[in-house]
Amino acid sequence: MNITLQPEETNIGTWTLFYLPPNGGKYNGKLTVTNKRLLYDAMFDASFKGIVAEAVLIKWGSEGYLEIEKKDIQGVEVTKKLLSKRATLTLTDGSKHAFDYGAMNIDKVVEAIESR
Repeated sequence: MNITLQPEETNIGTWTLFYLPPNGGKYNGKLTVTNKRLLYDAMFDASFKGIVAEAVLIKWGSEGYLEIEKKDIQGVEVTKKLLSKRATLTLTDGSKHAFDYGAMNIDKVVEAIESR
């Protein structure tokens, strides 16, 4: 995914993981975290855009990726099970968006999400 960084924005890292939107489903793709945003490039079908477009604070960029502004994240909850390491974000509109790294350690992803 080619992302255009905003002024004073820096890329922190990119991870391939699952995204679980508030309305259900599970999508595989790449999450890029910057100091200002989370950008998710999903391997999706046409219905994916419709599912997440309802959320007020989430928008699709011109390149076709999901974008969450860090300023809209109220909290991050980490759940660790044997085959599921998950970070669930609660946004200011109350919606919950989960990123699951499978059996891999999700700590660095969470650290990137929480950093400004």
